[in-house]
Amino acid sequence: MNLFNRKKEKSSKAIAKDRLKFVLIHDRCKITPDTLEKIRKDMLAVLDKYLDIDTEGTEILLKDDRSETTLEANIPILKNQ
Repeated sequence: MNLFNRKKEKSSKAIAKDRLKFVLIHDRCKITPDTLEKIRKDMLAVLDKYLDIDTEGTEILLKDDRSETTLEANIPILKNQ
């Protein structure tokens, strides 16, 4: 049971496993971290023209399953006030 809705912290083993997956995905796709950062900046620049977005809360990840690698973007859109 999780009291007070606190998230469980990841163990160092889980963190290391996630980092290794990240490195392997980048190697398989031939996308360098620098290229991924350029993609992130370009995407945010385009979206910022049309929407009020939270650039600090943005997450852009490469995810891999057995058949394909996908680029997943989580970009919070701010409500107009």
